[in-house]
Formats: sequence, structure tokens, C-alpha cells
Amino acid sequence: MKKILPIFSYIFHPIFIPIMAALVYLFFNLSLFVNQEKLFVLFQILIVTVIIPILLFLLLRAAGRIDSIMVAEVSQRKIPLIIHCFLLILLVRKSITLDRYPELHFFFLGALMSTLQALVLSFFKTKASFHMMGISSLTVFVMGLSMHYQIQNSFMITFLILMNGFVASSRLEMKAHTPSELILGFLLGSVPQLLLLYLWL
Repeated sequence: MKKILPIFSYIFHPIFIPIMAALVYLFFNLSLFVNQEKLFVLFQILIVTVIIPILLFLLLRAAGRIDSIMVAEVSQRKIPLIIHCFLLILLVRKSITLDRYPELHFFFLGALMSTLQALVLSFFKTKASFHMMGISSLTVFVMGLSMHYQIQNSFMITFLILMNGFVASSRLEMKAHTPSELILGFLLGSVPQLLLLYLWL
């Protein structure tokens, strides 16, 4: 089990959470968008939240500002968080707009709120788990979509709740976080999503 647990840290790495949220959103709206638009949305999110961050990570690592994709040191988190904030602002203002993709827009708005809070905490040398921020925000988002569209989706919700536990266990096993950092990450990810549910449910 100790060899398997770290896998969850990579599968549910925060960089992949936005594309997972987009896939779930499009799954709930299969008939609303044509295939071409679905691919266009996914492509935009893939570029902004996966490809650009990976390229920037390689640049920062080459410059000696980051030593690992997990960004373990609090001092190394500020630049990636600032960049992530700008990328999320770009998405919610230019691509995933309120009038066209309201639910997904609020998901990214919640992600922006979470990222800003994590950035503020980093200036106080306080570390929160990005992994727990990501998986908890995705879990609340899926719950909100299920309620919004009145679709029984207990399997996916149960699966994501279990994944919260596996990701937390994975981070503890890898000695990447303390329990308090995991709880803080969970709250930073889930609370903004819960607050924004009232705007689109």
C-alpha cells in the first residue's frame, strides 16, 4: 500500500484538476455544446492550466527558483502562485465566461480565491496542501453540479470523497505535509466553492 499511495499524488496533482473539472462539466452538458466547442474549451483550459504552467516550471527550475514539481518549500511557492492567479484571471475574463459557461466560470473563480488565499499564507510562511485544495474543490464542484442538474451521481461523488482520503494519505506517506497543512488545504479548496454555490445553484 505504501508503494501505491504516492501514485494518487501524481494522478490528482493540482495541475490536472482544472481539466478534470472541465471534463465533468461537459459530461453534465453533453447535449448543450457541439463537439467542436467541447474540444475548444478543453484545449483552452489545457493550454492555460497545464501546458503553460509546465513550461514555466521548467523555466523556473532551470533558473534555480524551484527544485521539484511538488513545490515543497514555502519560499518557492510565491512565484508559481502569482503566475497561477494571472492565468486563472485570464480564463475567467476571456475564455470561461459567465454568460457562456456559468458553472465552470464559478469553479475557476473559486479556484482563484483559493489560490489568492494560499498566496497570502505563503507570505506568512504558512504552507497549505495544493493537492487537497485541488481535490476538495473538484469534489464540491461535482456535488454542486449534481444538485444543479438534479442528477443522481452518487458513484462519482463517493469516488471523489474516497480520493480526498487517498490523496491526503499519499501526501502524509510522502512526508510532504503535516495533518494541519492537509486540513488547511482542504478548507482553502472547498470553502470558496461552497460559498460560490449560492450564486449558481
